[in-house]
Amino acid sequence: MVKHIILWQLRDELSAEEKNEIKAGIKAGLEGLAGQIPGLIDIKVQTEGLPSSNADLMLDSSFENEESLKGYAVHPAHVAVADGAVRPYTKNRVCLDYEV
Repeated sequence: MVKHIILWQLRDELSAEEKNEIKAGIKAGLEGLAGQIPGLIDIKVQTEGLPSSNADLMLDSSFENEESLKGYAVHPAHVAVADGAVRPYTKNRVCLDYEV
């Protein structure tokens, strides 16, 4: 199994209200991919970090193998969420992929 973890920081110019709406949209969009992408085992988005956090939200997803992760990256449903709900609003992305 492969874990795919991403941390994002949202753009500074967004208001707190805008950030909350965007985080909800990212969560709905990414978690909505469950059952749509071959090899995707589990997908969760955490939007409520503690004040000590320096990221605004986190994706925690699991895939059957590395090939499944590669397929997810280019799957049209994932690309639509990434291009429409994530990339326009984020300033920084950190990713860690690892085998379990």
